[in-house]
Amino acid sequence: MFMPPSAVGWRMEWLPPSWCPKVVVIDIDGTITDGKKHLSMQAVESIRRLEDAGVPVVLATGNVRPITYGLWRFLGLSAPMCCENGGVLWHPSWKEPMLRATASEAKEAAQWLATQLEGVDPDGIATNRWRESEWCLYPDDPLESIVDAMNRSAWSHLSVVRTGFAIHLMEPHLSKGEGLRVLFDRMGWSVDDALCVGDAPNDLPMFELLHWSVAVGGAFEVVAQAANVRSPHPHGATFPPLVNAILARRAEALN
Repeated sequence: MFMPPSAVGWRMEWLPPSWCPKVVVIDIDGTITDGKKHLSMQAVESIRRLEDAGVPVVLATGNVRPITYGLWRFLGLSAPMCCENGGVLWHPSWKEPMLRATASEAKEAAQWLATQLEGVDPDGIATNRWRESEWCLYPDDPLESIVDAMNRSAWSHLSVVRTGFAIHLMEPHLSKGEGLRVLFDRMGWSVDDALCVGDAPNDLPMFELLHWSVAVGGAFEVVAQAANVRSPHPHGATFPPLVNAILARRAEALN
């Protein structure tokens, strides 16, 4: 892992030697937004620079398809989207989304948890009204108690993953890594050509799949430890120097 030392004059190395990504995959919440879900304009401008240079940007998020599509459209992106932690893959040009699971079991599990644990709201977070493949509880719900209860329930096979914005209940084959594997196969892309950026535990599977990973400043410690590069800049402020490095390396390769 590259980490910024305190030595004066040290130069941050964002990319491995002699390598440049052909595809960039980014998380949304906590990565190009802050803890209040405010979108970073620095990140927006940098992402547009990548697309303008012909580098497709994939949104890989735990968020739902309508919200992801809105951001995709306003950012001016071209690549397919990986939504709901790999449960929903979609591009507007496709006849229909690729649904890799349904939300029915996860929703049933949430309803059961509400009968077992005081204070758990089975309706969960607001975006559940649009969820197609998983169900989300509030991030401050008691994670350990939820995991213990799920382990002794009829839904013990479901995964329970906490991010900074929700607790996701989902089928065990779902992850950003597996969703991106399917998406990359469909697009004819190689995972060896991709860089990803994230901040939360649900980003770890894509860190494992793709060639190079960057954890933004403010990431969960387990995520920062797993990344190839730990950014010294918080959230969206990571993107200007990272994109500068990508485009500079791309220019070198073209010359």
